[in-house]
Amino acid sequence: MQDFDERVTAGGGLARRLATDPETVERDLMKLVLTIVELLRQLMERTAVHRVDQGDLREDEEERIGMTLMILHERMEELCRRYDLSMDDLNLDLGPLGSLLPRD
Repeated sequence: MQDFDERVTAGGGLARRLATDPETVERDLMKLVLTIVELLRQLMERTAVHRVDQGDLREDEEERIGMTLMILHERMEELCRRYDLSMDDLNLDLGPLGSLLPRD
């Protein structure tokens, strides 16, 4: 996404506004959507691994979940390429909290 425009307010604090560019609004929106989808994909993957480790799934369920997660990851990469994004672009910096997504 575009950088935030920081301005000093009358009270001396900082006001943050999103600096938008009409030329990149579609790409920026896709970046936000893909970031949310990637976060959910990673949570689903961790849940699936936990369930496999616990022995909660039959072999056919494990296979189906594995294939689904693999296909979703491939689609994410395709969409990133289409919008000229990398998977790293989806990892938002949350300041003192660190990054949104775990770094590999």
